[in-house]
Amino acid sequence: MHVDESSVSNVPPSITDQLRVIFKKILDPIGAFLNRLGISPNALTLIGLAGSVVAAFFIASSKILLSGIVLLLTAPLDALDGTMARLRGEPTKFGGFLDSVVDRYSELIVFSGFLYYFLAQEDALMVGLVFAAAAGSVLVSYTRARAEGLGFEAKGGILTRLERYIVIILSLLLGFPKIGIVIIAIFANLTALQRILQVHRQACKREGKG
Repeated sequence: MHVDESSVSNVPPSITDQLRVIFKKILDPIGAFLNRLGISPNALTLIGLAGSVVAAFFIASSKILLSGIVLLLTAPLDALDGTMARLRGEPTKFGGFLDSVVDRYSELIVFSGFLYYFLAQEDALMVGLVFAAAAGSVLVSYTRARAEGLGFEAKGGILTRLERYIVIILSLLLGFPKIGIVIIAIFANLTALQRILQVHRQACKREGKG
């Protein structure tokens, strides 16, 4: 569906967009090397998912530092699969769809590790905050997908997926998982609200109410 440029809010590029430009010169050679090895972008996507499963297991087992190291090593694969597909000249719609779905699964699997971890500690408050963090993370992605399906744009915000992973990884590596969950629980939901407001402004302009 075509998006009327006049209806799209002037959203500044997110940290994710800026980092993609900065690291393009690094990701392209790595992506080209992996392509030469015969690894497919979809296979790399699934390897990243496996990394999330391992990290969630370590979180649930209270091996916090180890889980942070696993995520630090496997999270960059999310950027590489798209790079590989672009370099092959064959970015498919299914590949993009699979990547998006696996991204959601990866996040929820990691949050399930946190959920088990805090349930074992009988920390009801943190269990609730893990749920809020997971819900906010899913809603950030859903608001964008639903907006684009209706011909609007809903990008950016305080805490996109890259920023959420940075928060999670740093909180695990530094040994403060509670702080990471609190930050995501608050700011992921605020990001979803930001995107709702973006779409509302665009809808008002399109309908001549703005």
